[in-house]
Amino acid sequence: MSKIQLVSRPNRSFLGFTIAAVISFALHIAGAATEATEAASELQGRWSGTIQIPGHELVLVVDLAREANWSGSATLPGLNVKGAPLTDIKIEGADLYFGIQAMTGPSVEPPKIKARLSNKKLVGDFLQGGNSARFALEKIGPPQVEEMPRSTPVAKEFEGEWNGGYELLGYPRKVTLKLQNHDSKPASADFVIVGRKFNNLPVDRITQQGKFITIECSAFGITYEGQLENGEIHGTVFQGPIEVALVLRRPK
Repeated sequence: MSKIQLVSRPNRSFLGFTIAAVISFALHIAGAATEATEAASELQGRWSGTIQIPGHELVLVVDLAREANWSGSATLPGLNVKGAPLTDIKIEGADLYFGIQAMTGPSVEPPKIKARLSNKKLVGDFLQGGNSARFALEKIGPPQVEEMPRSTPVAKEFEGEWNGGYELLGYPRKVTLKLQNHDSKPASADFVIVGRKFNNLPVDRITQQGKFITIECSAFGITYEGQLENGEIHGTVFQGPIEVALVLRRPK
């Protein structure tokens, strides 16, 4: 009896389909990667436009730059926010997400941005505290990401304790500021504001140049800018859109 050898042959139609599917998938991945790269390239720059807050418009400027990683800053002139760092920057294709390290406070989350690149514009939502407002930004130039200044030591004239007070929304506030140097390291500060509550503000940055000093507390969204004049510090407390004069004097 003759032996019959069975030789399996590949199914050419199935093999061809498999190869075509692999090529199609690879082209899709390559196309998606190219689209993401193009979108990332387009996102770099300075973007300016307005947020549609009920009753008025709020100017927003966003700077986005990419080197090894993404970095950025945001400016909202109407809220006295200038060059606030962007946090948790995330880009998925033409979609962009980030937070803004500003306008925060106890139990108040920083604002977040959810946007999409569409027709060479950034359109999306400004989100904070459960509220949402639409915005549209246009690219106006290359990025100008601002680096937050680092804390510095302070001159001897600024060291020590200062007291003052101001009134806000009908309530008086008492202020105590204690500045201390640490050899060649940046100065530290105890910044206490007592109104209806006792608030010991965590100070992020202390910068002093000549007669001018700036104290920043991002957790409460408070900045104090002052100038030394005749043994007193004459300045202003900024908190969001609020500006209040504050003079600090040595305790008697």
